[in-house]
Amino acid sequence: MIGGISVTQLLILLVIVMLVFGTKRLRNIGSDLGSAVKGFRKGIEDEPEEKEPEKLTTEETTSTEPQKKGENDRVSRPTDADV
Repeated sequence: MIGGISVTQLLILLVIVMLVFGTKRLRNIGSDLGSAVKGFRKGIEDEPEEKEPEKLTTEETTSTEPQKKGENDRVSRPTDADV
């Protein structure tokens, strides 16, 4: 007895489902469901664990600092040769 359903009731339900859908379609549904569960499990196992962000080295922190005011003006202005 599973959740208030007896074995005979389960067998009757199984026969009705087989008559409605057919054995071939039920087999396809079962294999599709099994491959979906397998893919889901594989996807969870392959998912990388969250890592702490990498710390920047001193060279990287100095390169991300804003440029000096004079350097920024020279770099951003187009020259006559660019036009």
